[in-house]
Amino acid sequence: MARASNPRGTTAMWVRDHLDGLWDDEDFVSWYPRDGRPGLSPAQPAMVCVLQFLLNLSDRQAAEAVRCRIDFKYALALELDDPGFHHSVLTDFRDRLCEDDRADQLLSLSLERMRAAGMVTERGRQRSDSTRVLAAARDLTRLELVLEAVRATLEETAQRAPDILDGLVDAEWATRYGRPVRLPSRPTHPVTRLKQAGADAHGLLQRLPPHQRGPRAEALRQIMVQNFLLDARGRLRPRTEKDGQPKGAMRIVTPYDRDARRAIRGNTRWSGYLVHVTETCGTDDARANPITDIATTEPTRDTEALPGIHTRLSARELLPRQHLLDGGYLSVALLHRSLRDHRVELVGPVKAGGARQSKEQSGFTRDDFSIDFDQRQVTCPNGETSHIWLEPPAMAPHTVARFRPHQCDPCPDRSACTRGTAARTVNFLPRPLHELQARNRTDQEDTRWKRLYATRSGVEGTICEFINGHQARRSRYHGIRKTHVQHILTGIAINIERLASRTTRHPHRPRAPTTFQEYLNTRGLTWECWWRQGK
Repeated sequence: MARASNPRGTTAMWVRDHLDGLWDDEDFVSWYPRDGRPGLSPAQPAMVCVLQFLLNLSDRQAAEAVRCRIDFKYALALELDDPGFHHSVLTDFRDRLCEDDRADQLLSLSLERMRAAGMVTERGRQRSDSTRVLAAARDLTRLELVLEAVRATLEETAQRAPDILDGLVDAEWATRYGRPVRLPSRPTHPVTRLKQAGADAHGLLQRLPPHQRGPRAEALRQIMVQNFLLDARGRLRPRTEKDGQPKGAMRIVTPYDRDARRAIRGNTRWSGYLVHVTETCGTDDARANPITDIATTEPTRDTEALPGIHTRLSARELLPRQHLLDGGYLSVALLHRSLRDHRVELVGPVKAGGARQSKEQSGFTRDDFSIDFDQRQVTCPNGETSHIWLEPPAMAPHTVARFRPHQCDPCPDRSACTRGTAARTVNFLPRPLHELQARNRTDQEDTRWKRLYATRSGVEGTICEFINGHQARRSRYHGIRKTHVQHILTGIAINIERLASRTTRHPHRPRAPTTFQEYLNTRGLTWECWWRQGK
């Protein structure tokens, strides 16, 4: 009946036909206790979660699709009269995925099944990129943050231990915290209201013993530490810039998600996380490029995420031979470590040095000096040789070579080399890293290297598909763990969609020419895009 109603098949039917399902119940044995009441087949909610993110369905819509859609029953191997399950089963299953890196295990199991089918191979070529993810929370001002944190703690306490609020909450508290906080752009008496909210929060936390504090109360405690302090007289007052405030990477932005952080990259500002997507990029355009790893992290530097990506790919036996990355992921130390630990060649531009000459692109940079590691000396462009060679622990792993003032003072190019009265100092990496850095910068000028690195830009299309096609820019849930589960399920859905489109019996046909283009063809006039001709 499924074949009769869908002659060309659907993506859900493709999973059953080509992969015989992505998972078996035996794959989830360690996730459930041995005793207790028998439940549903764990492979079924796992597949439904993937199809849910493939089609951008809610939990209720996904549960309804299991009951009503014949292709869903085909993919899950259900009878036509099977009533399915309640939509809350999906919520419970995602909560189970949040524990012990089970979401990554789910991706590994799906990739293992695809690898057995010959769709994913090891030691190929892969590429990675990152993008921002917005937390499921409003942007709050400082006053709104404290007020909402107090209200959230009152809601939590009223549910856990309402007796604690007796004698503390009165009519004024009901007016201030009875409803969710919604303040205008310019609230009245903001400083006075902030001090009052801080005093209310301080009194509430004193009433709550540590063993009865829930996640909302713990968030309120951290918010109080970050935004208030006790002065010398023991009075509570808001922190100012002189008192010191935590940086954006540490500051809590909402009481409902303690993992979300405020970040800035260039001109982009957001509150949330970062997601790093890694996919294959073979030379054959006819093959799909499955996603092999997804990492959801706090807004940190991309270089901090790369070792974890390689560790997970090594556990899945999917390490690439070449890994194409942009400059945000690369450093000389990572180039060396990846070759040494995983035999992975990182392809990408290494950032230039942070010296004044490199930033201004004028004068003599470090590359203009000749370094002799055997003689432990450095020669400047005018032939002067350094007399001091140091390896200070404070600057490890860099080595410092210094010239003497009598060498630099009479030099006619002193203004292009150094400023002030001090002589020139050259800092450089140890010999293996220095040679690796020099080779990388030399390769960047090669035409073949540029052609190879140009294939990295394809991952930006994957990021666009990830964000726009599957609505992954904004998190559906609170917390980085549940957000990571959302990204993993989205990545598996994209893999299924790509592989299904490449193995279908009806391949994609190119767009037919328009009437005007046919008119140009009959007259022998070319209509190629001018921007593709480099004009």
